[in-house]
Amino acid sequence: MQQVKTIIITGATSGIGKATALLAASHGHQIVLAARKEADLKATAERIRQAGGTTVFKPTDVSNKAEVQALIDFALDEYGRIDVLDLNAGVMSFAPLNEVRVDEWEKMIDINVKGVLYGLAATIPVMEKQQSGQIIATDSTAGHQVGQNNTVYASTKFSVRAIMDGVRAEEAKSHIRTMMVSPAFVKTGFFEDQRNANLKRVPKLRPEDIAASVVFAIEQPDNVDINEIVLRPTL
Repeated sequence: MQQVKTIIITGATSGIGKATALLAASHGHQIVLAARKEADLKATAERIRQAGGTTVFKPTDVSNKAEVQALIDFALDEYGRIDVLDLNAGVMSFAPLNEVRVDEWEKMIDINVKGVLYGLAATIPVMEKQQSGQIIATDSTAGHQVGQNNTVYASTKFSVRAIMDGVRAEEAKSHIRTMMVSPAFVKTGFFEDQRNANLKRVPKLRPEDIAASVVFAIEQPDNVDINEIVLRPTL
């Protein structure tokens, strides 16, 4: 029988995060939904509950360290342990460096990098005490290769790879598993932005494709540590 796990998912109300929450809940896991908009959290939670799943939610801005800590404390209060932290929240902006979109650079750094670090800071002590747990981060193929106009975004995803490699090396003694999922382009609202119209015809994955990989990694036995899954659409 599959072990029921308590899974925290950030960025859980759209795209990959929402698809992962729905799939994991359908497998019987307890889901803690986190995102910024409470109305979207309520809608996602209601969809899970109507399907017979178990979930709670907490509005969270992952770029705010105090809010991330409050999320972890909330999950512990609700379920008593944290089996999986899925650090999925992220933002993406493409533009040449010479356009100097500093506000967009800072937002990507705050959410994609600091958001991961804040999640680790709040969760690692819990998992060390448990002597078990799994930390998952949504990375990207941009974390493997820098392309035109995505230099800053790619740099944040290279950072995620470095951080997760470090966690794996440092926390193996505490039986904490780590996994990165690195998809190519995924069908999201990003491609509705007119600035990205030139990318509309590029083959894309579905959020459900990435969700399936994440849940697959979560449901491996404790002696199996899948460290990274890279996904690209079939051409």
